[in-house]
Amino acid sequence: MTYISTPARTSSGRFVRLAALLGATSLAVGCASVSHSNPDDPWESYNRGMYTFNDTVDRALLKPIAVGYDTITPQPVQTCIHNIFNNVADVWSAANSFLQGQGHDFVNTLGRVLFNSTMGLGGCIDVASMNGSRRIQNDFGVTLGVWGFSSGPYVVLPFLGPSSLRDGTATLGTIAVGISPITPVFEMDNIPLRNSIIGLYAVDTRASLLDADKLVNQVALDRYSFIRDAYMQRRKALVNSRRADVSVPDYTKDNLPDYSDDEDPAAAPPAPSNDPAAKAAQ
Repeated sequence: MTYISTPARTSSGRFVRLAALLGATSLAVGCASVSHSNPDDPWESYNRGMYTFNDTVDRALLKPIAVGYDTITPQPVQTCIHNIFNNVADVWSAANSFLQGQGHDFVNTLGRVLFNSTMGLGGCIDVASMNGSRRIQNDFGVTLGVWGFSSGPYVVLPFLGPSSLRDGTATLGTIAVGISPITPVFEMDNIPLRNSIIGLYAVDTRASLLDADKLVNQVALDRYSFIRDAYMQRRKALVNSRRADVSVPDYTKDNLPDYSDDEDPAAAPPAPSNDPAAKAAQ
């Protein structure tokens, strides 16, 4: 009996070999000992191995797709798609502002969603930002930080990338219970359409990081250390800003700053007098 190789079997064999190669590379790097470990990165040996695995997958699959998407898709279309995903994610941000006790930010973020969903054509146009309403990035990892949980050690998650013990637990926990920035997409009954939107979300997210990727390549001597330090500093700043109750300024009518040039006559100092009698009285 003659064995005939089919395209499906060939593709499957290539995938198995690629997966084995990536796994072997990750294991080999992960087993290497790393001296002078960063205090925030006690698992650096494993993390570097997982970073190598993620980077290999990214260079072989995700980045080429993102570059192609960025090349052939007009910028207005990219902006529209990115704004729509941000608009959906703002619902999750609002929920976390509520959990953090930030009522003002909760109301403002919901207002952004309603404004962009209606006036912005379903979120395609970020009219809220155009009118001075800044976007508040928030997630459950930040919420746990506000509640007093420390970030814990730095950890690189498979496919998801940089994280920490606290943030990774928050991410995986919310995904496990079916809550995420794109939860409404997962509720769609049309499976092909749902999977297409999820794929577009992944490509859009990766495409939005292309400029940052170029910057890291230009300035970083060690990409792993640069990404780790940048991630930990950014997450710390996000948590500290929420703990300090740094939110959208209150620009209601009674709290608007007065930039007028007119002075209150009652508060203005008296004009100097040239009358000698007046000067003698002073």
